[in-house]
Amino acid sequence: MTTRVTETTPAADERLFTEMAAFVEELTASGVLLATGGLAPEGVRVSLSGDEITVTDGPFTEAKEAVAGFALVEVRSQEEAVELARRFRRIVGDGESVIQQVFGG
Repeated sequence: MTTRVTETTPAADERLFTEMAAFVEELTASGVLLATGGLAPEGVRVSLSGDEITVTDGPFTEAKEAVAGFALVEVRSQEEAVELARRFRRIVGDGESVIQQVFGG
């Protein structure tokens, strides 16, 4: 699950830290949470079109392109992943999270 930066990304407060810590502790204790991390807005985009490779330095112009962080979870179903994302959004408020499956391994 990734979280995108938006204009309505909430300011951190004591309630947010407390609820997020409890959520992370619960997921870690159950073995569902494998990794989390924040991502810097800077980055490099590498794209290929035909024979031409283009390298573009970030930060990228549109906030909707920026991913603020991620959580790698191991769940039994898409429904379980959606429920975790719903719980996360209820804690942090307005914004967008994206769920993507990891293939392989």
